[in-house]
Amino acid sequence: MKQYIMLIAVFLSSMSVAVAQSDSLNYYLQTAAQNNPGVKAGFLTYQAALQKLPQAGAYQDPQLEMGFFLRPMDIVDGRQIGQLQLMQMFPWFGTKKAARTEAQHMAKMAFEQFREMRDNIFLEVYTQWYMLCSLQQKLKNSRENIALLKHLETLALQKFKSPVSSSSSSNSQRIENPAVSSASSNAGNSSGGMSGMNMGSKQAAGESSNSSSGRADNSMSGSSMAMGGASSGMAEALRIRLEMAEYENSIESILSEINAEKARFNVLLNRPAETGIAVPDSITQILFSMDEETVMNLITAQNPMLGMINEESLAYEAKAEMDRKMSYPMFGIGLQYMLIAKSATSTSTSEGTMDSGMDESSQGSGANMSSMNGKDMIMPMLSVSIPIFRGKYKAQQRKTKLLLQANEEKYVDALNTLHADLYRSKHQLDEAVRKIALYRKQAELAQTTYNIVLQEFISGKSGLSDIIQIQRQLLDYRLKTAEAIAEYNTKVATVQKMISTTDYQDFNDFNKR
Repeated sequence: MKQYIMLIAVFLSSMSVAVAQSDSLNYYLQTAAQNNPGVKAGFLTYQAALQKLPQAGAYQDPQLEMGFFLRPMDIVDGRQIGQLQLMQMFPWFGTKKAARTEAQHMAKMAFEQFREMRDNIFLEVYTQWYMLCSLQQKLKNSRENIALLKHLETLALQKFKSPVSSSSSSNSQRIENPAVSSASSNAGNSSGGMSGMNMGSKQAAGESSNSSSGRADNSMSGSSMAMGGASSGMAEALRIRLEMAEYENSIESILSEINAEKARFNVLLNRPAETGIAVPDSITQILFSMDEETVMNLITAQNPMLGMINEESLAYEAKAEMDRKMSYPMFGIGLQYMLIAKSATSTSTSEGTMDSGMDESSQGSGANMSSMNGKDMIMPMLSVSIPIFRGKYKAQQRKTKLLLQANEEKYVDALNTLHADLYRSKHQLDEAVRKIALYRKQAELAQTTYNIVLQEFISGKSGLSDIIQIQRQLLDYRLKTAEAIAEYNTKVATVQKMISTTDYQDFNDFNKR
């Protein structure tokens, strides 16, 4: 039994770790990198660009020409039936290498475009995640405020019930004190002598009548105070319930907004909109320190936009080299094969010459002519292209040079824009840090003030309006703190996007899934 219990405990702990890992922000980033359609399209575009490398390094296809005579053409020692010609052209030395270099840089440019698209998706995931954390913090604060209002309602109801007993006790003390004073005065008059008895009796009668009238007045004032305290306590309880109704409506609105933002978050991950997302109840500030010079060096070295422009410039340089060598001659090597049939005229002539008894030299010549009759001919060939129309080549070279200059200016413009964005992000980060510190300090002061005003409300020294106002300020400062932390974390993600620090290695196996 102990072993089974231990196995169950290990299983539950492993499941909790798996859930914690599956619900972390890094897991959602990796899921977005693997499932987002935009990221997939960018990666497939990069793979398509890689397929241009074999095309750029390939030779031109050889040319095969075939021709046949409808009527064989008589030639010396035979009749030509047709001919075959095979030719292979070769570019100038180094042209293929320049073409491959251009294709490589174009493929790298496509990869930088893919990185830029991936980083944009990551930034959207970061933004949505911190927005959800901020909304969850807002929901938590609203629920805590409802709990505080319920506590206030309990105190108000106790205050509604207590005025009658407190007023009756105070009235009884007010009635007992005059009786004690009258008794002491009567005792003093009796010890004073017989002469003051009549006067003492008259005073006693007057005091008894005065005490009865005072008792009636005190009882009437006590009942009116009890009714006033009861009505004020009931009004306070009703005001608290109105405030609670407003917070409950706010909670419903927050829940609806959370569902909408979760649906958008799932769209980034290419999942069904109703898929659950585990969001922490509170948002925490990311620990981040930034040195402008260091970050700018990292941006220059790693930013995908700058990398894309740089690879495009290198591709233009390789293309300029290829254009220059394309203006040189091209060479071709080939073979020509001629199909020749035997000629009947040549054969009969040689036979007749041999029968007529010609001399030996003539016979030898006739034998040589007959031996070539009907033999096919093979002729090696060499061709050279002559680029004499130089205008088109020079125009192509000027075009590539201008594109290269334009790309250099584009690089400087993008670098300046990133530099300005970095300084703006640094200012926004500092501003968010100041806001977080300010709102936290104000929230602490509001909490202290709330505790003091709550004690005063319990003792009756302050009204409900004061405590509700302080409670609203406390909620406002907490919400502003959560929003400032979300803004700070989003700006940190923006700087990380400029640097492009996130890099996953599982894209190599993308097309295997």
